[in-house]
Amino acid sequence: MIFTQPSIDPIILSLGILDIRWYSLSYILAFVIGSFLIKIFNRNFLNLLSNKQIDNFFVWAIIGVIIGGRFGYVIFYQTNLILADPLYIFKIWTGGMSFHGGLIGMIGAIYFFSKINNVKFLYLSDLVSLVAPIGLFFGRIANFINTELYGRITEFPIAMIYPSIDNLPRHPSQLYEAFFEGIILFIILLIYFYNNNKKVIGKISGLFLLIYSIFRFSIENLREPDSHLGLYFEIFSMGQLLCIPLFVFGTLLLIKK
Repeated sequence: MIFTQPSIDPIILSLGILDIRWYSLSYILAFVIGSFLIKIFNRNFLNLLSNKQIDNFFVWAIIGVIIGGRFGYVIFYQTNLILADPLYIFKIWTGGMSFHGGLIGMIGAIYFFSKINNVKFLYLSDLVSLVAPIGLFFGRIANFINTELYGRITEFPIAMIYPSIDNLPRHPSQLYEAFFEGIILFIILLIYFYNNNKKVIGKISGLFLLIYSIFRFSIENLREPDSHLGLYFEIFSMGQLLCIPLFVFGTLLLIKK
């Protein structure tokens, strides 16, 4: 069965000089829902944070994700543009965010917030890891609406045509990622969290990194490679290469006693 991508305007509402986009809304929803759920998970974990601390942390988290996501996108995916226009990295209105860069920014936010507020780093990272799939879900749905990060041409019986790209059936890779990296990963982490009777910190962070890297690495095989980057060694995409250290660190956290 071949589906056609529905025509959805990436801009929800235009207010003159200000456009409200689905992509921006995805970030807002992720942070609002994430903050609410972290307060619940904190009470059911070791309850080491107050609600006020969690609210304060999300200011750090927003800054970390935006800065890290933007720098990561430009450094990992648009290196040629830095050389041509060094100020391009600051032109956030042109679009472009990287999950791996956002992850680095989030880790930095967790580290500095933990140091300043005398909070255990891995405890806070566990709480953030629990809600991270929510942001991944909304982000991939926004990618689908924006017709970006679409899949390769396929003969698979179930596929999607993106009219603004071509009339060829492709893998709806954004929806694959929303399902596996968002819904399935969230369910796995929740099951582990509520069955982790010993409440060992660091394991949820490790599980998140490990499973996310596996899902992302696998689905990248179905995504259309970035035209300006192609494949490294004619096999791996940049996204896959960036998943390797996540897999390693995730494994180390899980086997660490």
